Amino acid sequence: MTDVSAKASELLRLHHTGETLVLPTVWDAWSARTVVAAGFPALSIGSHPLADSRGQKDNEGMTLADALDGIRRITAAVDVPVTADVESGYDTPAAELVERVLEAGAVGINVEDTVHSQGRLREVQEHADYIGAIRAAADAAGVELVINARTDAFLGKTATFEDPLAEAVRRLQACEAAGARSVYPVGIPDAATLRILLDELSGPVNVTAHPTKGAPAGSFEELKAAGVQRITFGPLLQMALADSVTELVTPWR
Repeated sequence: MTDVSAKASELLRLHHTGETLVLPTVWDAWSARTVVAAGFPALSIGSHPLADSRGQKDNEGMTLADALDGIRRITAAVDVPVTADVESGYDTPAAELVERVLEAGAVGINVEDTVHSQGRLREVQEHADYIGAIRAAADAAGVELVINARTDAFLGKTATFEDPLAEAVRRLQACEAAGARSVYPVGIPDAATLRILLDELSGPVNVTAHPTKGAPAGSFEELKAAGVQRITFGPLLQMALADSVTELVTPWR
């Protein structure tokens, strides 16, 4: 556990250097090694690209065991801290989830409020309570697990809200109070919304960006200037790579 504890503490430190932390989102050992070779000090695993790489579906189309198999292969391939998307937790009790994630070598997790097995969004306090239980389990293990609490309030798929921004703020503030070390409002629509989120939330806010096109809230330079502390790519790096592969192979048809 010593190595895991050290990597968790390093990942947490990287969130608070005053610089924007970019955690390129990978899906297998090759993509992970490639990102590390490019000089990144940590990386993220996305459930969507991981599922695609395994021929499975996102939104908990994998089992937790499937996801952990992919996570374990990646953490074994690199020496840097790795944070992993565990969707809504795969209906797994918090203490068990933490134990199994740490055993697989991940030192951070995304946990979202969409419960895929039930087709619903957790209630505000329900999700905060789950985040709090995860934090308590990690603390008991002596690991500064970087819990990235995600809300899907902006997506409007499982549930819709009259004021998605206010709902996202309410949900993420509750998660911060429960012990989340960063928060993840997926689908931030524009720079003005991002500014309000940054003002209303106390810890790092994760923004999803495309590696060449940036985010709806701004380019890489604009996100940095706004004070965004954490950027991941979600499935967008894998999708961009697919475009490049298509361009490379098409002349050979």
